[in-house]
Amino acid sequence: MAKAILLAITKVSMILLFSGWISLWLLKPTQLWTRKWKGAEETARSTVLGYYGLDFLVYTFPLIALAITGLVYLDLKAREPKNRQGRTTHVTFSNPVVVNSLIGVLSGIEILAVFLFVLFLAWTFYAHISNDFKKLMPDKQLKLNLWQLKYLRVATRFGLLAEACLALLLLPILRGLAIFRLLGIQFEASVRYHIWVGTAMLTFATLHGASTLFIWGVSHHIQDEIWKWQKTGRIYLAGEISLVTGLVIWITALPQIRRKKFELFYYTHHLYIVFLVFFLFHGGDRHFYMVFPGIFLFGLDKILRIVQSRPESCILAARVFPSKAIELILPKDPSLKYTPTSVLFMKIPSISKCQWHSFSITSSSSVNDDSMSVIIKCEGWWTNSLYDLIQADLDSDSDQTKCIPIAVEGPYGPASVDFLRYDSLLMIAGGIGITPFLSILQETASAQNSSKYRFPTRVQLIYVVKKSQDVCVLNSISSLVQSQSTERWHLKLKVFVTQEVQDGPTVRELLCDSSQVRTAQFNTKCSNYAIYGLESLLCIAALAGFASIVFLVFLICLNHIFVPSQKKASKEKTPSWVADLLLISSFVIALICSTLVAIILRWRRLKNETPLIFQKQGKAMDVESRIALEEHEVHFGGRPDFQDIFAKFPTETGGSDIGVMVCGPESMKKSVATVCQQKSQGFKIGGAKKNKPYFSFHPLNFTL
Repeated sequence: MAKAILLAITKVSMILLFSGWISLWLLKPTQLWTRKWKGAEETARSTVLGYYGLDFLVYTFPLIALAITGLVYLDLKAREPKNRQGRTTHVTFSNPVVVNSLIGVLSGIEILAVFLFVLFLAWTFYAHISNDFKKLMPDKQLKLNLWQLKYLRVATRFGLLAEACLALLLLPILRGLAIFRLLGIQFEASVRYHIWVGTAMLTFATLHGASTLFIWGVSHHIQDEIWKWQKTGRIYLAGEISLVTGLVIWITALPQIRRKKFELFYYTHHLYIVFLVFFLFHGGDRHFYMVFPGIFLFGLDKILRIVQSRPESCILAARVFPSKAIELILPKDPSLKYTPTSVLFMKIPSISKCQWHSFSITSSSSVNDDSMSVIIKCEGWWTNSLYDLIQADLDSDSDQTKCIPIAVEGPYGPASVDFLRYDSLLMIAGGIGITPFLSILQETASAQNSSKYRFPTRVQLIYVVKKSQDVCVLNSISSLVQSQSTERWHLKLKVFVTQEVQDGPTVRELLCDSSQVRTAQFNTKCSNYAIYGLESLLCIAALAGFASIVFLVFLICLNHIFVPSQKKASKEKTPSWVADLLLISSFVIALICSTLVAIILRWRRLKNETPLIFQKQGKAMDVESRIALEEHEVHFGGRPDFQDIFAKFPTETGGSDIGVMVCGPESMKKSVATVCQQKSQGFKIGGAKKNKPYFSFHPLNFTL
């Protein structure tokens, strides 16, 4: 009872904090807020807090407090028993509403969120412009006529729209401090929101910068204004540097460049530090506090990830498949638990000391206590280098095995196991998109004897590959494929081999032919540490609160030391960039203090380290397993007919509450989304249409 009350309190607190933060953005463009806020800042100048402390507490801290409260909520939620739950209206709204070749698959919730954000931007722009036009004053320095002056105000307000986008830019890519987990959105899925917001931000920033330069040009003052680094007010040169840096980041992040030149994308993306620092110098500290919550959380999140990736672990073993895919087996602490579809980030220093790459975890922590595994398709430079490294060890005649150090961040996964909610699961994978489903299948199979969980009674896996040899990656779930069906759990596998037209081997022959799979064992002399995962959610929440307090204390102290006469409102005599540097210094000090605390916590955790243990896997196939394999299907020379599969699935499984999960190429996702949209139009609430099958669409990503 007490836990339920605490959960309700945290949920209400999150709603109030989020509502308050949104209200600030809605009120800020109004004249009422401008007058009241100026008075509040003047009052704060005569206190220890100062205007800067007030700005931080009002504009920045609410979102940080939301993240802290959210972590507490997720911790409480994780301790609740996982009882059977029905589908909610949220799931209904998450089904595809728009399927388009240009914008992809959009759900009802996404469309609503985009509409509200566009409405907010329109309101912000209108409120500012209408006030600006009422009090236009001639610019004696630039000598602008009326239309030029109006256009300059419009250009300035485009900058505020870019600022609003920047406030949201970094929130979707948080990992340990991920706010989007509260909405059930995983990191790899929320990355596309980061892309959307980033594109909108740079569009408005470019309009802001280009329009301003245009007005300077027609007034013949461009040479005078473009190189200005003013003592007070807007620093134009800083804005130009920030805009150019942002455009470089955006161009190198385009899919055409990112996929072919990942290293270029990866390294230029670290220019975000230059972008943010010069944005601060251009906009000033008052504007920066509005966008600071995402930056503050991202900086702290980055520090925690760096600490978590130390010390390095090592690779226990690797299996090389004929399809040029590699399965890496990594050591993990038995206490580390993660949900299926989780991802981890890996860095192998012998290949690159800077590059991190994300991969879906294919094992289940409910099945494997001491190890975890990922399967990697070798296509780019980094993955091919890893393939060559392992292949060299396999081809070596030396009896001495090598040790491959590896740094790991994560695992990062969903806060709840959503797929356990359905009667039946239809999983559709293309190529290496099978990886998230391997962990799901192991988790559902291991949960079938548990009375605490609701698990799907019928699971069908549609696996689309180019060559029959690609099916080898199912090796890790071969025992599930080979097992006899029971009343409580049934798995049906349908393999579609698109580039082989002749009749080929059966599923049994494909899974049994392990002669082409080579295994390399590695020693662990270079590291005795397993993967321990993230700190507890409560610990991360405490660190976020600690960092906020340290930042505020040093911000106040440094301003009282270096910016004199605060009570007399004489800040105008001090260069505006001084306040900006003090803000940066306070932030850096807060991150350093948080890093030291995180290192101490990490060291205490590592004192109770567990020796590395690795048990070899593999079972002989018995007669019953061979019989069970005959139930599965292999189709050659064509792609699956999703209309036919969706039509037959309810009769084959007997369930009406069906989860549809798809992971693969975008074209496959769109095809499945279209069929799912057609089959599940309307709502299913309460007893309405009780026996009609309802398909809930869940796209997964295996790449970022």
